[in-house]
This record gives sequence, C-alpha cells and structure tokens, in this order.
Amino acid sequence: MSLPAAAPPPRTTLPGILGVARAPFLPLAVLLALSGSLAQGYCAVDLPRLALAVVGLVVAHVLVNVLNELADDASGLDHQTARTPFSGGSGALQAGLITRQGAWTVALASGAVTLAAAYVALVVYGQWRLLPVIAAGAECIFFYTPWLLRVGLGEVAAGLGLGGLPVLGAALLQGGEPTPAVGVVAVAATAMTFNLLLFNTIPDAESDCRAGRRSLVHRLGVAATARLGIAAWAVATAALAFGLASGALPPWALLAAVPAVAFIVPVGRWVRAGTPLPVPLPVLGANVVHDLGTHAALVVAWLVVASLAG
Repeated sequence: MSLPAAAPPPRTTLPGILGVARAPFLPLAVLLALSGSLAQGYCAVDLPRLALAVVGLVVAHVLVNVLNELADDASGLDHQTARTPFSGGSGALQAGLITRQGAWTVALASGAVTLAAAYVALVVYGQWRLLPVIAAGAECIFFYTPWLLRVGLGEVAAGLGLGGLPVLGAALLQGGEPTPAVGVVAVAATAMTFNLLLFNTIPDAESDCRAGRRSLVHRLGVAATARLGIAAWAVATAALAFGLASGALPPWALLAAVPAVAFIVPVGRWVRAGTPLPVPLPVLGANVVHDLGTHAALVVAWLVVASLAG
C-alpha cells in the first residue's frame, strides 16, 4: 500500500505575494490619495505629487496588511478563522503560497518604499507639516496588530490610518492651506473606514477573542455594533451633506448618494431582522461598496468640474 504524497513545501509565489498584500483592498489607498489631492486643488492638481501620494499610501497599506498576516499566522488565528471575501485573512501563508521569509521580504520592501516616499514628501518637496500626519500613520501601522486590536482601538486606528490621515496627507502634499473640502472628506473617510473594520470583525469575533483581541463587537455585542455602524454611516453622510450645502463639494458630489443608499438598505434590513449570524455577505459587501463607491463618486465629481472648467 502506497503512502499518500507529502504536501509540497511552501514557496513564494505571485499569488502568495498578492494574497498577503491583500491586493483586492489596495484600491482604497489609491482612492484616498485621489480624494485628498482633488479636494485640495481639483483644477490644479500637481500630478507628480499625486503620484507620490498614491505610491506612498499603497505601499503603506501593503506593509500593514503583510504585518497583520504574519502576526495572525504566528498566533494561529488565521489557521482557525472562517474566511469570507471580506474578513479572515488571505490564507496565503496557511496554503503554502508564500513562505514567512517571503512575506517578511514583502514587508521590508514595502516599508523601504514607504520611507522613500516619506523622504521625498518631507525633504524634496519640503512639506515638513506632513511630519505629524506621517508619524500618526506610522503608529497606526506598527501598533495596529500587536496593541490597538487588543485594547478596542483597532476600528478607530483603521478609520484614521486608512481614512482621514491619508486624505489630509495627500492634500497637504499638494501645498497650500487645506480647503474646507479636505476636512469634509477626511471626516467622511474616517467614518467609512471605521465601518470597514467594524463590520468585518463580526465574522471573526470568536477566533479573535481566543487570540486575545478585544474589538468593539466583543464589548458591545453584534446588535449594538451594527447600530454603531449605522451611526458611523450617518456621520459620513452628514459630513458630505454639509459639504454640498456649504459649497465645499461640487453639486456632482450628489453621486455619493448612490453608495450611501447601497449601504443603508441591506444593513438596515439586517438590523430590523435582529442581526442574525452569520453576517449576510450582502451586508459586508455593501460596507465595502459604501467606502470605495463614495470616494469614486467624489473623484468623478471633481474630474467633471475640472473638465468643465478647462
């Protein structure tokens, strides 16, 4: 009787690199750079500075994703969690698509490019006022998995680190005093990315708890967490409505109403049903659509205005 073939040893592959980098989530960093830059000067955007913001934010996002994947693999968390398209880790390390050494190489490379982008922004372009924003972002990156997720601050760190801070940073890099639109978009971005993590922690709540994490869902319960998510949606919606009413945002920004409705309909239906588990995939998907779709709508709005002005 022949023995079963041994599983091939893990090796570093392109799908593994894209997995630990969480490639499907990286468009958010691009949209944040575009939103912040266009909010600052939609008719006169400095394209090289915009490109620097895109590169810096994408590689910073890759860095925090890879560090999180490495930590969750080492702790055993990603070996026991139930994965969804929106939560639970990529599974690339567990599937042998990339070695831990390969993942560390990706982390070091993305960290080096992040530092290089910060150097260009601070020294070459002389935007030293970015230093507090970069420092706060670095804290969100390096303390996110080992500490912030364990003390109930993970959602807030995500909202700032992948929401308000990138918008503000991209705007400051363009030069000049921040416009009212920058403040509006930064508030909305913080609330929406806060929600991204808030809802995505619900499917992982049991395994996260065993790993020593204390997300808001552990403190509030599922029903209260969902209501908090609706409150965050209301903050984002109110910020954009204020921007429209005050003239900080162009009328075309009304396009952002589409992803706002796309969020509240399935989430509201789920809450009225008593927030049964597992969380329906349409709810998790609507959360992502709200964040990405809102930024995309704002980018389109500013591009339309810029094209008409040109």
